[in-house]
Amino acid sequence: MLSRIAEALFWIGRYVERAEDTARLLDVQLQLLVEDPWLDEPTACANLLAVMGAPMEVAEDGSAPAADRRTVLDRLGYDPFSSASIVASIGGARENARRARETVSTEMWEVLNTAYNAVPSGRWRAVSPHTFFAWVRDRTSTVTGIADSTMSRDDGWLFLVLGRSIERADMTARLITSTASLGGPASRWPSLLRACGAHETFLRTYRGLEDETEAAEFLLLDRLFPRSIVHALAQAERCLAELESSGQRAGVFDEAQRRLGRARAELEYRPLTDVLAHLPDEMERVQRTCSAASDAVARRYFSSAEALTWVGGTS
Repeated sequence: MLSRIAEALFWIGRYVERAEDTARLLDVQLQLLVEDPWLDEPTACANLLAVMGAPMEVAEDGSAPAADRRTVLDRLGYDPFSSASIVASIGGARENARRARETVSTEMWEVLNTAYNAVPSGRWRAVSPHTFFAWVRDRTSTVTGIADSTMSRDDGWLFLVLGRSIERADMTARLITSTASLGGPASRWPSLLRACGAHETFLRTYRGLEDETEAAEFLLLDRLFPRSIVHALAQAERCLAELESSGQRAGVFDEAQRRLGRARAELEYRPLTDVLAHLPDEMERVQRTCSAASDAVARRYFSSAEALTWVGGTS
């Protein structure tokens, strides 16, 4: 496979997942701001922007303007020049689909192109944010479904799923960090489960019990739920192993696979209490791992690896 095509498919997977997960994160965070009258909005919004790699700019005197929900929506939702925004992610996915047009199916191209062309109209600023987020989730889920049902399980598919899995692990870590940074009641964990589309599955798994520790365990360690960090890391490892296909009998020589496997093992084989005791640090470590693994994939498989990474963040 041409490295140009492989790179484009890898970043389609990342950008589509980034748009969907950012919409999920904003949806739950804005809902928490509405539901919790004791939550300090400027602090919560500033923390969210920092977690997403789009912090407020600091003035020369060391001060930073106060952040509010409108600022968050602009920076993470509608701003086409912010690398962390939904609109920029949709544009990035569409541009990479254009570059790989001979490989991407007509159905996938039409969904991405239609979504991209719907953004400049500005009509999304006139509707409620939750309507916009629902539309984004619908469009990105359609792209994912089309890819799953129309792509051959060849190298192109592996690069798409690899990009999606790395981004999913990274974004789930950001979702957890954004909720943990708020502190306060454990009742926020059900909101986080809903943001990940995990609430009903979690209730079935734990027989209807809602507990902060079990919710964290589910999103961090569950091997069967596709949005858990361990599942996403393991999926990325499998993709890299199939791309390697060298039949090596000892060790792991692929740098990205080694980094992802180490991060997965550190989460899986440590006591959950240890992970939860240092949760923000652990999630930041996952983000750094995903960034380093993405760079390693680019160096190995892509001929011209541009810096298509988060700006101001850890990945």
